[in-house]
Amino acid sequence: MADQPRLLLLGSPAARYVERLGAGFQMTRAESQEAFEAVLVDGAGIEAIAMFGHWVISPKVLDALPDLKIISNFGVGYDTIDAAEAASRGILVSHTPTVLNEEVADTALMLWLAVSRQLLPSERWARSGNWAEKGSYPLTRTIRNRTVGILGMGRIGQEIAATIQPFSPTILYHTRSPKDLPFEYVGDLVEMARRSDVLIVITPGGPATQHLVNAEVIDALGPEGILINVARGTVVDEAALTAALADGRLGGAGLDVFEEEPKITEGLKSLDNVVLLPHVGSATVETREMMGDLVCDNLDQWTSNGTVKTPVPECAGLNG
Repeated sequence: MADQPRLLLLGSPAARYVERLGAGFQMTRAESQEAFEAVLVDGAGIEAIAMFGHWVISPKVLDALPDLKIISNFGVGYDTIDAAEAASRGILVSHTPTVLNEEVADTALMLWLAVSRQLLPSERWARSGNWAEKGSYPLTRTIRNRTVGILGMGRIGQEIAATIQPFSPTILYHTRSPKDLPFEYVGDLVEMARRSDVLIVITPGGPATQHLVNAEVIDALGPEGILINVARGTVVDEAALTAALADGRLGGAGLDVFEEEPKITEGLKSLDNVVLLPHVGSATVETREMMGDLVCDNLDQWTSNGTVKTPVPECAGLNG
């Protein structure tokens, strides 16, 4: 209908979301970067974006969309969106926190177990016939009664802490400032890594955390230590990580994210002491449905009263 706001749908969401968004908006679709750039040539009149996938929303993009009022992002991370710039222009940015907390926490635990118990190498040992020909697989390490350092203690960090409680961990955490939590805050990341058996990374991405986990942090974890990253690939210096794993200066790693995903370096792929996942931390049918619904819910609420359910922190002051 002509009086409906114009929406730019970025990505290829499930049909249920296309149908739902199409009922409330005049919809323009862009499923490729080329199609997105074509829309930006004449972006006047577009008031809303529904963003499925990692699209870059820079000041240049915002310049090309002078009537934009809301960006509804699929995912809790939004480091490809210049949210501060959007907020300065009065543009609301929303994301999908909370609904994926438990799934990402489960993925972090799965990676830790897989690395510590050497799931993939031992599975290959059984599949190859080595068990029958060469005997039992070498002993591995338990995850019980370990010291766990959590880098980032927001909603998902706290969910990870809750999820691993049955394994009787000692939990340390590092954030920009202490929180009112029953865990020990460690103000120096290197010190926390040195004291930890496993370091779980769940801090936001972006320039502020670029290579926060550097060679010094990795070396502090040591040859028995394990690094788990379910945050953003940019948080970890991937070259330093690969070198430490290859040299035996780090015991193992479980990675769901990478610096240049979907590309994974041959250096990482060649190592037996790392478990690699294709960014599937929240990728279950149930969780992705809740995330997609929240993208639509935020847009519906905006059309109703100009606010969203889950604004990003930079835009909280614009939300009613």
